[in-house]
Amino acid sequence: MTTWGMGPLLLVLLLVKMQNVLVLPQTRKSMLSECSQIPSLLQVSYTSWFLDAFNYAIATNMDVLNLSIGGPDYLDLPFVEKVWEITASNIIMVSAIGNDGPLYGTLNNPADQSDVIGVGGIDYDDHIASFSSRGMSTWEIPHGYGRVKPDVVAYGRDIMGSKISTGCKSLSGTSVASPVVAGIVCLLVSVIPEARRKDLLNPASMKQALVEGAAKLLGPNMYEQGAGRVDLLESYEILKSYHPRASIFPSILDYNDCPYSWPFCRQPLYAGAMPVIFNTTILNGMGVIGYIESPPTWHPANEEGNLLSIHFKYPDIIWPWTGYLALHMQIKEEGAQFAGEIEGNVTLKIYSPASRGESGPRRSTCSLQLKLKVIPTPSRAKRILWDQFHSIKYPPGYIPRDSLDVRNDILDWHGDHLHTNFHIMYNMLRDAGYYIETLGSPLTCFDAQQYGTLLMVDLEDDYFPEEIEKLRDDVINTGLGLVVFAEWYNVDTMVKMRFFDDNTRSWWTPVTGGANIPALNNLLASFGIAFGDKILNGDFSIDGEQSRYASGTNIVRFPAGGFLHTFPLLDSSESGATQNLLQTGSLKEDPAVLGLLEIGKGRVGVYGDSNCLDSSHMVTNCYWLLKKMLDFSSSNIKDPVLFSKFVKRYSPVTVDDKQLPSRRTDVNFSTYSSVIGKELICESDSRYEVWGTKGYNLHVGGRNRRLPGYRGIDLGRGLNSTVENTRPTRWRPAKEGGELSSHRSKYLGGLFNKDEIDIPFLVATRWIVPAGVAASGILVLLSLWRFRQKRRRRRRTSGSNRLA
Repeated sequence: MTTWGMGPLLLVLLLVKMQNVLVLPQTRKSMLSECSQIPSLLQVSYTSWFLDAFNYAIATNMDVLNLSIGGPDYLDLPFVEKVWEITASNIIMVSAIGNDGPLYGTLNNPADQSDVIGVGGIDYDDHIASFSSRGMSTWEIPHGYGRVKPDVVAYGRDIMGSKISTGCKSLSGTSVASPVVAGIVCLLVSVIPEARRKDLLNPASMKQALVEGAAKLLGPNMYEQGAGRVDLLESYEILKSYHPRASIFPSILDYNDCPYSWPFCRQPLYAGAMPVIFNTTILNGMGVIGYIESPPTWHPANEEGNLLSIHFKYPDIIWPWTGYLALHMQIKEEGAQFAGEIEGNVTLKIYSPASRGESGPRRSTCSLQLKLKVIPTPSRAKRILWDQFHSIKYPPGYIPRDSLDVRNDILDWHGDHLHTNFHIMYNMLRDAGYYIETLGSPLTCFDAQQYGTLLMVDLEDDYFPEEIEKLRDDVINTGLGLVVFAEWYNVDTMVKMRFFDDNTRSWWTPVTGGANIPALNNLLASFGIAFGDKILNGDFSIDGEQSRYASGTNIVRFPAGGFLHTFPLLDSSESGATQNLLQTGSLKEDPAVLGLLEIGKGRVGVYGDSNCLDSSHMVTNCYWLLKKMLDFSSSNIKDPVLFSKFVKRYSPVTVDDKQLPSRRTDVNFSTYSSVIGKELICESDSRYEVWGTKGYNLHVGGRNRRLPGYRGIDLGRGLNSTVENTRPTRWRPAKEGGELSSHRSKYLGGLFNKDEIDIPFLVATRWIVPAGVAASGILVLLSLWRFRQKRRRRRRTSGSNRLA
């Protein structure tokens, strides 16, 4: 059995110079060193090379493996599955988390896998290194919430290492921090008696020792530092007295512990909100495979804890060594006026098959402590709903970057989430007094009466017809505000962005632009608004506020009565002339990029560029503009500059349908879409997921459908715990007399009228089925009658013959 000590640590430090950079999809991307003394080498590294290396590690019975490499393609299944095989073979894998910081949602694979020890970097002042990638993991987006990563951090800036020739040199990057942790792991392995290693040491037990022994840093949040700075001596003390067990990481969620518990500690819980999802990692040191013995249970510490309803998600099998436990937390309706704290813990029982020489399975009880803040439900005007469902990112398809000025990052591979590349915007909105909730399900899965504004930023997916119809009704009749930040979409430009992937031996072409403008135009058609296919760039100012328009699009349709802002911008699209004046009709006008409109009871605001909200490639922010748009859409507060009489439209802006951007016909978009060719389903991150059995009195189509008005169902299993045990609700909005029925009955659980009766079920069971049975009976009677008539005729004929 091979054990790597400090000697091999020097070797892996030397190997940091072997750098591979992802230039094509499905290759691995190295953690580029920030040390200016090291030249950057641009190479292509194939998945097959790593598979060969991993097979060698398995064949040689290696104990610890360090990877100072990574890439954004977590769907490279041959690579990911081989990593699972590595850890299932009891090889402890340590991997660098990435050098794409300070951006969030930039974790690299395989360090973002739960069975791998992912390492971030810090400097000698215990500050997170600017280059160190941040969490959360993005595998689970959009229908869930990412796991906490990195696991630990280690010194990764200005680390002295050996030169290939002679002497030493300074190295920086998570590529350096990772082998530092690998060296610590090797030392920990070496101090465990060899007779006990097989029983004690595995990827889960080593990660337990590292995260439980780590020193939490003051300042960084959990998605920056994980458990904290690795501590060799503390981890050694844990391993010295270790007995195989299971645990949950993080083991506590404390809303009072800010900023470590960001973003959770930034916004208290309240009744009526979308579920707040906290995704933890199960570490099973008892065996490579494990099972959950009984559903998780919530144990409140006081009576107020009964106001918390938790829906749990977890895998059937914990393998290899790790799993997940996701908490979907909501405050019950009776807690709408409650203000205070809720404390308690969640317990989970896990067992693994018996080890050699043991008579029975290994069992362990995990515990997760919760300390939550709760406030009364805020007013509708202060509640914003963020559309996460219609966001697509790499790796499912070639989703191009939003800012075309950035040449070194061709893929839009960040999380595109409130708490990843929009985290600064999230903090700004909270500081402004807004409460932001995330919707990871279709637009049919929320109650518009609860929200002031639906915020849609940089969306790439399509929309169900039911979503389009519901949103129109929500805005016009329910008074929902709508704010849309779009992006560029130009087919000629997309065609020019294609490239040949040497790894898959195929051409890669963008499946959409920065945003899916044809889909957005369908969504906004009811309001008389449409975006064009220009790619605009330039600087402008509104009321002294400087703004940068970076690869945004233009507004080509807008109704009369609204307020439309135009600015002199440069058209840099492949199909457009490079000029700052665009042709509209017979007059030369500056392109329109900002529109504000009152329609029915609601208000709509549209802007053609989202880069000013996105931390990824932002030049200047437009948070001030977003806030003014939200003040208008939610509270009808009109800024005098934005609503000046000089920008009011007294006649509509129109173009022919043929001039609107069209969908690409050479791309099978359904492969990447959650809408095209898919079923309309509300997932558990919406308010109307089927959570249990209470409130069901109709059984339709082989499954229960929840009656309108029942939310966050409590099964009473354990203490106020709920467990996912049913299929999601499918939405089926009904029409009455050609028009949609009432708001309350339209979109809740597939039940249609105010008396809570499922019309299709009623028709099927009380009319169609009985009518079919009656018709069948009549046909049978008719057949019998005709048969008797024939027999009577035959008898008469035969009798006359005999008489003759």
